[in-house]
Amino acid sequence: MRAIGAGLSDVGRQREHNEDRFVMVPEQALYVVADGMGGHRAGDVASTIATQEVAEFFRTAVNEDVTWPFPFDASKTEEENKLITGIKLANRKIFDRALGNRDLHGMGTTVVGLLYSQKSNRVYVAHVGDSRCYRVRNGGIEQLTRDHSLINEYLQAMPGLPSEQRDNLPKNVITRALGMHDHVQVDTKVDVPHPGDVYVLCSDGLSGMVSDQEIADVVTGSAQRPASHEALSLAVQRLIALANEHGGEDNVTAIAVQVDEDAPAILTDPATEATLAAFTDENTIPG
Repeated sequence: MRAIGAGLSDVGRQREHNEDRFVMVPEQALYVVADGMGGHRAGDVASTIATQEVAEFFRTAVNEDVTWPFPFDASKTEEENKLITGIKLANRKIFDRALGNRDLHGMGTTVVGLLYSQKSNRVYVAHVGDSRCYRVRNGGIEQLTRDHSLINEYLQAMPGLPSEQRDNLPKNVITRALGMHDHVQVDTKVDVPHPGDVYVLCSDGLSGMVSDQEIADVVTGSAQRPASHEALSLAVQRLIALANEHGGEDNVTAIAVQVDEDAPAILTDPATEATLAAFTDENTIPG
């Protein structure tokens, strides 16, 4: 089986600039979404570093030193270790950049990344923060990530918390992000895909405005067998339009990745590549 993906990002209806970033490295079957935060547009810098650093690591890493300078975790596969290492390297670079530039102090970003291994037919998901990965299968949807957020921590510790207390909890406070410390804990999930499964990576600008069932309905209605770039592109366009129709309170970014037996060998879509290039070129990381 092969993976094929399409992505899109939008500023939303109520923000002046977009601090979300995404990157796709189709030759590695790697897909990453980051949602930046920080004053003086520093969130732009953090999310750009995150996506560029993970992508560059995958393009240049050698197998012998796949986790350098971090130790190899023998309880995880090489693919998991590689994905974790790329994110940890991004964290360190964001943290160091903030230390050296007062205007960037306090910047950070969430990140969610997906790596598909054709050799093992496994999907590896890694994340920090509240950007999410969903799997849509046969019309149903499952969230594969767990939000690193204050409200989620409360609900994990106190599942019986009364609704009136739950409603008073701040909904946008995250408890883990890249750039906050020189080390970061990265959570991972391994999934065995079925032919036709679609994985949706997104910032909270989507998950906060569009229900899980709406995401499933859009993806199920748009996805095709065999997988096609056009169908996946339409799905992410519709998801972002739906978030904006619901208020567009935040930047919104989504990548849809379909794993299918009949996906074409060429894994890039010229229209998607053009969108990504334009989106990235105008956000060069300042020194």
